[in-house]
Amino acid sequence: MKKSISQLYDRENIVSVTAGSVTLEGNLEIPEGAKGIVLFAHGSGSSRHSPRNRYVAELLRAKGMATLLIDLLTSSEEEIDRVTRHLRFDIGLLAERLIGATNWLEENRATENLKIGYFGASTGSAAALLAAAELKEAVSAIVSRGGRPDLAGTALSRVKAPTLLIVGGNDIPVIAMNQEAMDYLHTKKQLEIIPRAGHLFEEPGALEEVARLASNWFDRYLSAADQQKQDEQTTTNT
Repeated sequence: MKKSISQLYDRENIVSVTAGSVTLEGNLEIPEGAKGIVLFAHGSGSSRHSPRNRYVAELLRAKGMATLLIDLLTSSEEEIDRVTRHLRFDIGLLAERLIGATNWLEENRATENLKIGYFGASTGSAAALLAAAELKEAVSAIVSRGGRPDLAGTALSRVKAPTLLIVGGNDIPVIAMNQEAMDYLHTKKQLEIIPRAGHLFEEPGALEEVARLASNWFDRYLSAADQQKQDEQTTTNT
């Protein structure tokens, strides 16, 4: 019996993602009847094996979202970055990799019909915002966890995708950076501060709250039902 596309990816699959001149390794999972797909942009010094991002990804899949976690740096670049620590802050480079991965999703038979969202953490959030500014309508939603949106610079004003910024209540410097970024975002936006949570959301219940907020945001903006509602509203107004 021939399996559906989603059944072919009903468990974690290692994929090779072409992003410009490099090939990146990723973990792709597509649950049956996926509503959309979330591409994870990890933070500084992290990788697709980040336990925090993997936890959030697991809960997103439970809510019907496909997920793709990729390493934004090649293995040789990661070795260099362990010493120099400069590539993790090269937001332009990381954004280029995300754009390449997004193009890969749009061309892949298993994901070409799924609306795309970004989940960024730390410096990965800046890369996600910069990539979304370049891709415009290709990205349908963004969630930032403990992010550095300030590193996206003037690109913030060009972001079209609805953006949710999540910050820990004890992460005072990052709260200020996110509050300032809110002033430059000219799209649907929301700032959520989780009380008593630090930068890594290691406190009891903190990461669960991040996952809950993220899943609600992506469900709102990536689901087919949302697209149908928007289409109906457009038809009514014309």
